[in-house]
Amino acid sequence: MRLPKKGSLLREVPIIIVSALVVSIVIKTFFLHFFFIPSGSMENTLQVGDRIAVNKLANFVSDIRRGEVVVFRDPAKWLGDPAPSTASKPMHALQTGLEAVGILPDPAKQYLIKRVVGVGGDTVICCDKKGHLTVNGTSVTEPYIFAGNAPSDSTFNVTIPKGFIWVMGDHRGASADSRFHTDDIHKGMVPLKSVVGRAVIVVWPFNHIKFLSVGHDLSRVPVKSA
Repeated sequence: MRLPKKGSLLREVPIIIVSALVVSIVIKTFFLHFFFIPSGSMENTLQVGDRIAVNKLANFVSDIRRGEVVVFRDPAKWLGDPAPSTASKPMHALQTGLEAVGILPDPAKQYLIKRVVGVGGDTVICCDKKGHLTVNGTSVTEPYIFAGNAPSDSTFNVTIPKGFIWVMGDHRGASADSRFHTDDIHKGMVPLKSVVGRAVIVVWPFNHIKFLSVGHDLSRVPVKSA
């Protein structure tokens, strides 16, 4: 077998690297996005430091459904203004580049991750006599809620307009979600256009790897009658 010449190999390496970067960018742009979990608002479903994969393609083939975990861009400065980077300019540029091609997970500086509790047309109320949320008049159980938390410590009665979703963290006592932003421009709702995709799997650390389940009690609630 003839080995490749040294000059030929040197010419091929940059092509291989560029091709890998192009494929990585295409995957991140259209299919998958990787995020780093910075807070405990979704415990115990997601832990601080978990790396998750988000399916972006799903947004184009089906509607967002109740019970799904989604990542979305900050809809109305829920997180405030981003803190300035403390890294040197070269390190910041390198980190940004590695995030852009998917080698490093996005640190989610201006993104949030929550569970969808209501979709367009739904009426979500907290709470019934048993302390459960109701969606379109149906009481729902939520086994993913952080142990010891109530479904909500605050009461609300909202009807979600078309093109929006109502989101809540699984760690209800530590999640500044839709409930806490009812005075913003969207009244706490998240526009569907702000949704990046569905979180589908924890990819790291190794002992946390799992597919993220859908809250089936929520997904089985009948659609509200017109």
